[in-house]
Amino acid sequence: MDYSMFTLGIEEEFQTIDPQTRELRSHMSRIVEDGQAKLQEQVKAEMHQAVVEVGTIICRNIQEAREDVIKLRRHVCELADKVGLKIASAGTHPFSDWKDQPITPNPRYDQIIEELQEAARSNLIFGLHVHVGIPNREVGIQIMNTARYFLPHVFALSTNSPFWEGRNTGYKSFRTKVFDKFPRTGIPEYFQSADEYDNFIELLIKTNCMDNAKKIWWDLRLHPFFNTVEFRIFDSQLRVEETISLAAVAQAIVVKLYKLMQSNLNFRMYRRPLISENKWRAARYGIEAKLIDFGKEEEVPFRNLLHELIDFVDDVLDPLGSREEVERLLRISEHGTGADRQLAVYRQTGDLKSVVDFIIAETTLDL
Repeated sequence: MDYSMFTLGIEEEFQTIDPQTRELRSHMSRIVEDGQAKLQEQVKAEMHQAVVEVGTIICRNIQEAREDVIKLRRHVCELADKVGLKIASAGTHPFSDWKDQPITPNPRYDQIIEELQEAARSNLIFGLHVHVGIPNREVGIQIMNTARYFLPHVFALSTNSPFWEGRNTGYKSFRTKVFDKFPRTGIPEYFQSADEYDNFIELLIKTNCMDNAKKIWWDLRLHPFFNTVEFRIFDSQLRVEETISLAAVAQAIVVKLYKLMQSNLNFRMYRRPLISENKWRAARYGIEAKLIDFGKEEEVPFRNLLHELIDFVDDVLDPLGSREEVERLLRISEHGTGADRQLAVYRQTGDLKSVVDFIIAETTLDL
């Protein structure tokens, strides 16, 4: 099998922080403009002016992806330092209020806000998106159908947003609860073919539900312009190595499912509402969750399912060169996700500013 087709692209959304107050602060496009002077479209503005998005080149393997993620984080941190700001990577800011954050002037953002109103203005969240290359869109739809089952498992490992507007929400990922207010979010539907998917998109455009397919904001989607499937369920990660491990397991799942398809085999399909039950548990409890094994029809501790997932993709890890990166997920399950570590700092200090300091330090740790 030709493993080179399963390329990687990684997008990270970062917070720009005032080092004195530890609140979100607008970068006034200075970071983006300076970043684009050197890195072109690898650095982008987002709807809120306290957000910077970076995206890797198309990477041939996980090692190349790590190099570019480190380069981009280092560069954007240096640009932030020049304008008196810090960069932080987490799914939400612990205490900043979205109502205080200015919106980036842009006709596209103006249109979204006009349509979605307060749901859009309050959408001050930060995600990690992982693109995995696929041979064609028909294969992509079949992989998307099957990979939906694994979304809660990998999401639990990514939980990194326990705080919202100064409160401990009780969730390990509150980012997903904020985003749920948008239409066309969550676990994707099942589609029999790329044609059926295209007809669905065309119907939504024809009936003015949306003007283009990029306004499909599912947790996993067939990209409208590129031959990739895009994992969108992850919170932004504290450390580079956590980002890389999540990208590696997303790639491994895609490759394993393709390998099964090539042998006329498939993974059992489950209905969207059942998968959504597991997603809710992952958002609430993270790696402490008991997820439902729908085949056994019983609850299973997440850590048991993680071992099963790694066993499932085991035969593609060495060809992809990502065994170390995927097996590092076991360490995350032992030592805690970003949410667990944020909460530990808060329990020790009782101070959300200390949590922000911790996030900033972790963001630059592997650079």
